[in-house]
Amino acid sequence: MLTTVEPHNLKPKSWREICLCLLLSLVLTHSLELQARIPATFVRQGESWFQGEEGQRIVTHVLSWQTPKGSWPKNIDTATNLCQEDSSSLDGTFDNGATTGELRFLARANQALPNVTVQKAWLRALDLLLEAQYPSGGWPQTFPLERGYSRHITFNDHTMVGILELLQEVGSAEQYAWIDEPRRQQAREAFDLGVECITQSQIRIEGELTVWCAQHDAENLRPQSARSYELASLSGGESAGILLLLMRLEDPSPEVIASVRAGVAWYQRSRVKGLRMIRDPQRGRVAVSDPSAPDLWARFYDLESNQPFFCDRDGIPKDDFNAIGQERRNGYSWYGDYGRPVINAFEVWDQHH
Repeated sequence: MLTTVEPHNLKPKSWREICLCLLLSLVLTHSLELQARIPATFVRQGESWFQGEEGQRIVTHVLSWQTPKGSWPKNIDTATNLCQEDSSSLDGTFDNGATTGELRFLARANQALPNVTVQKAWLRALDLLLEAQYPSGGWPQTFPLERGYSRHITFNDHTMVGILELLQEVGSAEQYAWIDEPRRQQAREAFDLGVECITQSQIRIEGELTVWCAQHDAENLRPQSARSYELASLSGGESAGILLLLMRLEDPSPEVIASVRAGVAWYQRSRVKGLRMIRDPQRGRVAVSDPSAPDLWARFYDLESNQPFFCDRDGIPKDDFNAIGQERRNGYSWYGDYGRPVINAFEVWDQHH
């Protein structure tokens, strides 16, 4: 069977409950970024903190890690210390919350205490984000482009969704009123094109829309592999953030509505029941049978059978989590409650669409 990607939608709750549910969903979609980027932990500080000595010291630290192109490196604490390296040697990326995490922090700092240096750094990064978008609407992991899988449109680790969330705020939120209108309009257009890319890249199997792969080809939008154990697949992990983003759109198009309904239906039928993840003293993380366990979803599902699979670094898929080696069982997230916030948010969203 060939897998093709084609173009191609309860009882009422109070508005308080609706807003709370969507807010919780928003927080969940940011979880990867909040865990990965140190600056994001400071975003909720008050204005007095940003205006004070500690806040301004951290602003200086974060600015020192910006690359000449405008991005920031990943997996580095950009808040604690000044960068002692030549900035031209830094590898900037949008992966693992890098760049978007720093920009959220700096936006909050500039809101509390307007700063021309911060604003110039911000615009350099924004221009890079806008330049990095493919004509098809997606974003790579890094820009300028590098060789390998980082060139693919990257949903993995919240990369593209994080960029879209930021651009949506740039185009509409009051805290970005200092940005010139042409750039804000570019941000709105980039966001719309990104949403179109999402609906166009949703994987269709035997004529039925499903969800997304963690990365897609930048031109033909077909699902692509990344690292040796990250095969082209239906992604139970990354697709959740995509659907939550779509459900937050105020005026969704018919294509978006169709995309959401199909994606949620996939999550509803792709639950893994009766399985619990435990930590064994000898083997580490293992899966055991437990009829009382809450529903889980796998990180990857086979494109043809829709069955969960798991890989060691040899890239050979196995249908049993316990059959892969200890290194990958304990070093990667293969199961999670990815679908729970999606289904919860859909119960609210469905009342209005």
